[in-house]
Amino acid sequence: MKTHYLSKVKAFPLQIVLVVPFVIQIFAAVSLVGYLSFKNGQKAVNDLAEQLMARTSEVVDEHLKSYLSIPQTLNQINADAIRRGILDVRVGGASRRHRETLGKYFWDQMQAYDLTYIGIGLTTGEGLGAARYDGKTITIDDWTDWTAKLPNNTTNYATDNQGNRTQVNNRFTWNSLSEVWYTQPIAAGKPIWAKIVTANLPTGPYVVASASRPIYDSQNRLLGMIATDIHLLKLSDFLRSLNISQSGQVFILERDGALIASSGTEKPFTFVNQKIQRLQAINSSNPMIQNIAKHLQTSGFSSITQDRDFQLEVQGKRYFIHVAPWRDKYGLDWLVVVSVPENAFMTQINANTQTTIALCFGALVIASVMGVFTSHWIARQILCLNWASEAIAFGNLDQTVETGSIRELNTLSNSFNYMAGQLRESFAALEKSKEELEDRVEERTTELKNALEELQRTQSQVIQSEKMSSLGQLVAGVAHEINNPVNFIHGNLVHVQEYTQNLLAFVQLYQEHDSKPIPEIQNAAEDMDLEFLQEDLPKMLSSMKVGTDRIRQIVLSLRNFSRMDEAEFKSVDIHEGIDSTLMILQHRFKAKPEQPEIEVIKDYGNIPLVECYAGQLNQVFMNIFVNAIDALEENNAKRTYQEIENNPSRIKIRTSVVNSTSVEVAIADNGVGISKEFQQRIFDPFFTTKAIGKGTGMGMSISYQIVTEKHGGKLECFSTCGEGTEFIIQVPIHPKVRGVV
Repeated sequence: MKTHYLSKVKAFPLQIVLVVPFVIQIFAAVSLVGYLSFKNGQKAVNDLAEQLMARTSEVVDEHLKSYLSIPQTLNQINADAIRRGILDVRVGGASRRHRETLGKYFWDQMQAYDLTYIGIGLTTGEGLGAARYDGKTITIDDWTDWTAKLPNNTTNYATDNQGNRTQVNNRFTWNSLSEVWYTQPIAAGKPIWAKIVTANLPTGPYVVASASRPIYDSQNRLLGMIATDIHLLKLSDFLRSLNISQSGQVFILERDGALIASSGTEKPFTFVNQKIQRLQAINSSNPMIQNIAKHLQTSGFSSITQDRDFQLEVQGKRYFIHVAPWRDKYGLDWLVVVSVPENAFMTQINANTQTTIALCFGALVIASVMGVFTSHWIARQILCLNWASEAIAFGNLDQTVETGSIRELNTLSNSFNYMAGQLRESFAALEKSKEELEDRVEERTTELKNALEELQRTQSQVIQSEKMSSLGQLVAGVAHEINNPVNFIHGNLVHVQEYTQNLLAFVQLYQEHDSKPIPEIQNAAEDMDLEFLQEDLPKMLSSMKVGTDRIRQIVLSLRNFSRMDEAEFKSVDIHEGIDSTLMILQHRFKAKPEQPEIEVIKDYGNIPLVECYAGQLNQVFMNIFVNAIDALEENNAKRTYQEIENNPSRIKIRTSVVNSTSVEVAIADNGVGISKEFQQRIFDPFFTTKAIGKGTGMGMSISYQIVTEKHGGKLECFSTCGEGTEFIIQVPIHPKVRGVV
């Protein structure tokens, strides 16, 4: 019946068992890498666009702060000089020499600063200033009292390289007292930015922002005002110098939607009937500026009080938009808008993603081919042994197996060949004996039959013994063969981890000494998500090491089964064994929907190395931890949520030295506990308090034998129903008699 049942169990070829899991693992890794590459690419686009726009906005902010502070600062310096009497601005009735000296003063300041106009207007209607109307040449305006009703009261002079007046360019009539340029700062009584002035001069369009303030004498009497102008086209020139991307845009708006400056070729004004008129952003010929302005207008330009980021589709292309308010203490209240096209980043990222997927697919193909080749290499010699064994089972004893390039399988093949030779010799001897017995007399037939039966029984025993020996050697050989590549991977993981740590340390050192690397290095670090790589790579290597450790434990179990390798009695750190066991059971400590988290409290003492069988002692820890976890889960199933909150599940581990000769390990839980009558039987074989199918009752019995017989120690149990259980293990540091594994 047993043979019939086993024949129906579905079995798979060894080569498939070796190849399929390996290929599935590689395919899963490749798929994960491809997916993460795609997601990281998308995230990198958003992050890079936000960083670029933020940096551009910061550059514009710094430029506006520094550039627009110059006129107000220069006005304050001049106003202070006037108030202290250092600078005499009373031009009424003054000599021509005095007026020329004041003009040279303003001419010198124009030479020192990139400004459009510096001048004063007095309460008498007179004034004087230096101007750079064409953006290059500095001229001087000098006007007399307009109230005298004299025509052409204003004269514009050309100057030489010393600021001296050389000739009259033109004359015109002008009333400074009636201009906004004069009236606004006088009415405000403090430093302000006057309303933007527009004019169509012979030298070209004149669109300026005027920083102005009232001026007083030493007795605090109003003398008039002083103003310093900057041309708005200078702001546009600066914005065009910003290289944010091939089709990115930067522009500045007033709160009423009027365009101040932009990085495009469009000017912030238009001509209507040969008069200059400010350009509204929603009427811009630039589709990017127009669409952004319309989007902002829906919520109102004045409602934007803090930085705002959004995305906008213009002419079938998606753009990232960043809007930042800009204000100063003199009344300016502007909006700085930065737009960056999405395709400026996606082209390279898409190419990188395709390259990554291609490389991953190539790695999958190569790994699959290597897996097939390796499995075929390992399985070929085993299949030969299998075929030869089947042939012997059917009576064909003339079988030999060739050796290959795997040492352990060669040992198994030699053992098989030796067994087959012994069987042939045995059968040959039996045949010879049979021929001799046939020649015996008839009266010895019964004796010969008895001898033949004895020989047949001996033959069965020899066959069985040889089969068991072959099985042991086969298991040991396969275990050793699997152990070789695993040890190779496990051993190299240490070096890989060390090299990786060195490389990451080198990268960190480089970042510390070069806080502002070149843009290419910054872009590369952002593309590969260097920060995530530095954090995740050591974790990945540690996970791989845990996996190889688990395979090595399985191989060790196979060796113990085959008795080809004995456990080693050596000095070990008990804490490492406890921590390794806790790591294996980590999944059972974590919180689940049906179970709360189990807290592990370690109270490790200062203990020396202990001479023991480390693997067997770890098995003792495993059995005790598993029983504690089962007890806590059983207890939690009976408790309410409030009871669990007040008294959470925990396992406490305490280690110490006892009498300087032994190490004590106490493992306590606050589970359901064990009754006194069951405590007396806890170490009996096949005794268990668990439900059928959850325990065999051999774990604590084997643990007791390992501690007491193998190590000469003590294992005790103390428990109170409803409060918990504590197991105390005492193991000699230097046992006098070592147990036999």
